[in-house]
Amino acid sequence: MADRINFYREDVTYRLRNIRNIRSWMLHCIGQQKKQTGEVSIIFCSDDYLYNMNLEYLDHDTLTDVITFDYSEGDTISGDVFISIERVRENAALYGKSLGEELKRVMIHGIMHLCGYKDKTRKDAALMRRKEEECLALFV
Repeated sequence: MADRINFYREDVTYRLRNIRNIRSWMLHCIGQQKKQTGEVSIIFCSDDYLYNMNLEYLDHDTLTDVITFDYSEGDTISGDVFISIERVRENAALYGKSLGEELKRVMIHGIMHLCGYKDKTRKDAALMRRKEEECLALFV
């Protein structure tokens, strides 16, 4: 099951370290949400790449750090999580976090979307943030 979360790069040279631990952590967080893991891809890319996806698929004319495409069925989560390494790096500096800390937050944010959590309303965003914090506390 551990090979069902895979990591890719589109137009960046960034290489994720500690993949085995990160994958295990994500699987644990997914299990805590009472979900099964289908095929999940985490794709690292540039601001330009993600911006163009945001325009093409979501009709949003903005930069973002993550876009999640959810293909989940029932309790089995599947999807693609696209992450702008440039945006994560900039946000890490803005919030006084390391790149690794901010990247884990963005990755688990995408995973929580696949688990069914939303963030469009203030109430939903607060619940999403709590779930992110719970998961981040589990990373060893």
